[in-house]
Amino acid sequence: MVVLAGPPAVDQIPLLRSPDPGDVFSGVPVVDLASPGAAQAVVDACERYGFFKVVNHGVATDTMDKVESEAVRFFARPQADKDRSGPAYPFGYGSKRIGLNGDMGWLEYLLLAVDEAYLSDSCTVPSCAVFRGALNEYIAAVRKVAVRVMEAMAAGLGIAPADALTAMVTGEGSDQVFRVNHYPPCRALQGLGCSATGFGEHTDPQLISLLRSNGTSGLQVALRDGQWLSVPSDRDAFFVNVGDSLQVQTRPLPLTRDSVTPIRSTRYLFHILYIPMNILTFLPAHAIIFIRHLFSLTNCSK
Repeated sequence: MVVLAGPPAVDQIPLLRSPDPGDVFSGVPVVDLASPGAAQAVVDACERYGFFKVVNHGVATDTMDKVESEAVRFFARPQADKDRSGPAYPFGYGSKRIGLNGDMGWLEYLLLAVDEAYLSDSCTVPSCAVFRGALNEYIAAVRKVAVRVMEAMAAGLGIAPADALTAMVTGEGSDQVFRVNHYPPCRALQGLGCSATGFGEHTDPQLISLLRSNGTSGLQVALRDGQWLSVPSDRDAFFVNVGDSLQVQTRPLPLTRDSVTPIRSTRYLFHILYIPMNILTFLPAHAIIFIRHLFSLTNCSK
């Protein structure tokens, strides 16, 4: 069972030093997708960090608000109701346990498979019915953002054909996963100068991830010097993280992690993950060469 037996014990969760107010990643690259210079801006951001923020993305505020409201409603349910949507092996509801390798975090989450641009009709997780309407609209809109980002990357790198990268998001054989993490406050740590780990340090294995939060900070990235910095939240923007699949066997991408605000704030983080079919056989050879060149320059963080 994913949910831990008995009351949640903070001593089972790794703790982090509360970030210094000055430890803020103020230099997160911002890409305006409506700008004529978006293609070069995406390439520059990938070369520097592999992590950036996109604005003027075209996803309506109402679309984002509706899926956020449904998430809040789901996680406010009685624990027994949420447990009926678990355990997350791999899809469904999970709490505290992250995956199957024993990692722990102060969070609960819902992980759902996406069929093409929509929540799969075959989804057997009870919560699918609750989320389906709001999620289908959200997933379709965010998928368009992913396509625009990949188009900009291809244009900035001079890759032809123009859809060489977007086909990895839209083509048959690619997968999408929707994940929403709920980080409740950890009041047991009030005044102790530390935070509970929400989702521990990691790189993303997929192609790219698009994520946004409800305006509460918590995401941290490790820069090339090993320093962990907090990413300022922006509920109106999407953050893009370049995953391991897109670096195509080059140097490792940097680490990211989530911390939990100890006292009052509740944080929601929405992910859509794009997972390609075998990238080495899917892309034309010249596209692989371009991407290898791009990430040979990269010491990125998220």
